[in-house]
Amino acid sequence: MEQPKYKPVLKIGVLTFHRCINFGSYWQARCLVEGLQARGHDAVILDHDSNRVNLAEWKCAFRPVLPTPVPPADHSLYREKIQKFFRVFDTLPLSPRFQVVDPKEMEAYDTVVVGSDEVWNLSHPWYGGYPLFYGEGVQANHLISYAASFGNYDASWGMEQSWAERLRNFGMISVRDENSQAIIRNALGYEPEMVLDPCLQFPIVPEERELENLEEPYVAVYGHNFSEFFIREIRNWATEKELRLISIGYRNDWADEQWIAADPHDFAHFMARSEAVATNFFHGCVFALRNAKPFACEASPYRRHKLQGLMSKIGGEKHLVSEDTPAAVYNILLSEPLDTTILQKISHLRQTSNAYLDKALVLQQIQYA
Repeated sequence: MEQPKYKPVLKIGVLTFHRCINFGSYWQARCLVEGLQARGHDAVILDHDSNRVNLAEWKCAFRPVLPTPVPPADHSLYREKIQKFFRVFDTLPLSPRFQVVDPKEMEAYDTVVVGSDEVWNLSHPWYGGYPLFYGEGVQANHLISYAASFGNYDASWGMEQSWAERLRNFGMISVRDENSQAIIRNALGYEPEMVLDPCLQFPIVPEERELENLEEPYVAVYGHNFSEFFIREIRNWATEKELRLISIGYRNDWADEQWIAADPHDFAHFMARSEAVATNFFHGCVFALRNAKPFACEASPYRRHKLQGLMSKIGGEKHLVSEDTPAAVYNILLSEPLDTTILQKISHLRQTSNAYLDKALVLQQIQYA
């Protein structure tokens, strides 16, 4: 009996924000492409380039805590951090480079996976409005998304028809938060799949590091421009527990130590070794969850949709604190082990996220039968 002639290996391009000077952005790109490779596919990150985007990204990386002024002494530390990111970017599995505004030099792929990150955020300060991320000009037989997000672009703003029509070219769509789900529902008339961020879905395997500075117990501080109420409660709790606060990637003068010039592999080890996590970043929560660490998060206006979407998805709403949150709640969130029901929901979502990829990618393979 003749065997079906399926094409077992797909040539896949991952279209995401992979050159951001941001720990979470780096790891979501790496985890997704390595997760696809682990399925047996020939997967690379599409290495789009833009002088305009690069300048905006680097300018932000030198002044990442604005409107808080950057002390002159920190300039060399942020430069060192940027240089370390440049080095790890070169370790990613990358396609030949092409221009984001003119992708005709892009190689052809069986499937292009758009996501995750804020790939559809039309109000992103420098990536917003590039048609490439909506599939225009992409050289691929099939388009799908994985854990795509609209970031701080609110569902109540609606979407222009021209952008919605571009999304109709996607064979399957998945998102990572309820705001993005609502935008797709309103624009295209159907409910997209909800999946996990790649950093929760796939393994994180950092390079080995000699990290003598992390031998004593500490609390990981990740983010910047925290509110006074959050700073007060975190400091009070850490003092009571006799734990040092180490801020990674950004200066937070209220922390006991600053580790600004860390690279993404340092960051992964740092989060995994911490006693607890204090953050106002999406991937601060993701890495706390990934490592089953106690954590408390303040939701900043820019990251509100991402954070609320993540917490509602896993039943972790209590970890989002506000000015009215009592000190006793901080003690519970930062001292007690992570709720097992949260870990169970993440495990279930891994299964449904896997099922989405099974369906999206197997359908493409069957086309070659």
